[in-house]
Amino acid sequence: MSTVLAIVGATAVGKSRLAMTVAERCGGEIVSADALQVYRGFDIGTAKPSPEERRRVPHHLLDRVEPDEQFTAGRFASEARQALAQIAARGRPAIVVGGSGLYLKALLDGIAPLPEVDAAVRDQLALRLDSEGLEPLREELARRDPATAARLGTGDRQRILRALEIVLSSGRPLSSWIADRPFGVNPLAAQRVGLTLPRPLLYDRIEARVRQMIADGWLDEVRGLLEKGADPGATAFQAIGYAQWVRHLAGAIDFEEAVRQTIVATRRYAKRQETWFRRQPGTEWHDARKIESLAGRLARELEE
Repeated sequence: MSTVLAIVGATAVGKSRLAMTVAERCGGEIVSADALQVYRGFDIGTAKPSPEERRRVPHHLLDRVEPDEQFTAGRFASEARQALAQIAARGRPAIVVGGSGLYLKALLDGIAPLPEVDAAVRDQLALRLDSEGLEPLREELARRDPATAARLGTGDRQRILRALEIVLSSGRPLSSWIADRPFGVNPLAAQRVGLTLPRPLLYDRIEARVRQMIADGWLDEVRGLLEKGADPGATAFQAIGYAQWVRHLAGAIDFEEAVRQTIVATRRYAKRQETWFRRQPGTEWHDARKIESLAGRLARELEE
């Protein structure tokens, strides 16, 4: 498989714009590494490429599953590698773009080999989730695998269940399995480019983008998904913005509070993203205000 270009960085920094510009200049195709763009109907709040953008440049790993379905980093890595192989077979450059650190790490560094999960354990945990709720399961994970529990959000149902499945099936915590092979197997050759902005400017961009998404109908998007029967407790609805709109529609918070919480949470998430990506080795960092000149250089390199 040919070397690919991976564009990383915080939300709203300009990754998608750079990817589109490079792809159009070199005839490339884009693979999305966004944990929410895989969900059908999650369009406005994920800044999913528009139909017009998708006509101009082929995109992959969008609209893969319904909001109630699980989509793991392992599945992403597998499907993304398939897409990259197909792009290479067509003789076209491939550009991976996104801000989901775990997805990108799984794709670029490989997946740490994990044990098979006992189906009976999975079924039992599903029953316990229905009868007890998530909190007792999270507390059990904290006892059995404190390292993993500490890095997961308290409402991250999918990953909490996955970590419990592994420790209950194998007798070893997930953190132990990962420690054995922290970089997984079969890493992918990639040129890694990161975009950055001064934090005040990035925070201004985040607020402007959130307000534009609202003007574009983000709340109506969430309302429509719920009216179609999507489960508001699904992992996808724990995402920033979607969680706030679910609470607003349930009457728990008013409109302005939902907006405020979304902006604050997105800014905090952007800070965590930048910290994460800065810790990953081999990334070439650039000022996002100089995208045009950077795009020209990257396109030429991909064409060589």
